[in-house]
Amino acid sequence: MRAFLSELAVKHRVSVATQKQALNALVFLVREVLKQELGDFADFERARRGRRLPSVLTRAECQLLFAALEGTARRMAELMYGSGLRLMELLRLRIKDVDVDRRHVIVRAGKGDKDRVTVLPESLHERVRAQRDRVRELYEEDRKAGRPGVWMPEALERKYPKAGEMWEWHWLFPSRQLMVDPRSGLKRRHHVLDATFQQAIRLGTRKAGLNKRVTPHTLRHSFATHLLESGTDIRTVQDLLGHVDVATTQIYTHVMQRPGLGLRSPLDG
Repeated sequence: MRAFLSELAVKHRVSVATQKQALNALVFLVREVLKQELGDFADFERARRGRRLPSVLTRAECQLLFAALEGTARRMAELMYGSGLRLMELLRLRIKDVDVDRRHVIVRAGKGDKDRVTVLPESLHERVRAQRDRVRELYEEDRKAGRPGVWMPEALERKYPKAGEMWEWHWLFPSRQLMVDPRSGLKRRHHVLDATFQQAIRLGTRKAGLNKRVTPHTLRHSFATHLLESGTDIRTVQDLLGHVDVATTQIYTHVMQRPGLGLRSPLDG
């Protein structure tokens, strides 16, 4: 097993995530299938995490992408870019987490299980209100049909058994179709699936004619880069993104439109 995992890293140069997936598969095979003890095999060659610059859209490219999207997909993309959200942070937003009057979005249990506050763009105020009105219709439909409430974290569900049926806990971006909860077996309304939104972004990118690889996370990268380009303090950007270390935020200084404090290329001189 040590030799196999080392070969993945040294010869095949796989990513850290691929090597970890192989490790987990081997552990499952030995423990659960073969019913054997693993022993100590931790001294294998580890795959190295390379430094990759993020893909970033210009402001004009962002607008082209938004124009190529429709309906809920466009509102989700604009909010993800306008607030700097991660994909699952966007999908798991609940009605109570977006405060239009106070102009902020509260991210609950983000990466590292931490809460944070980020900005709600003024240009999205009316669109968020319109989204809530549309969601209210689905919510009322579910209540009249006697359907189970939305999924709640286990501790909260035990403490407040009926919270999932309350309006403020409903998803901001719910799925149109009901789905079976694999944990409880209940047929309930889930949030929009990540694969659904990712597909919408891929189709929108193609329709907009962009010549870059664009994923939902590209919108978060663009949010951070555009803030830095406009002169926002890097510590403020760090807080909005929810980065523990400012070094993580500094990666965006390498993809700014004018890196190096406005440095001019000698060719332009």
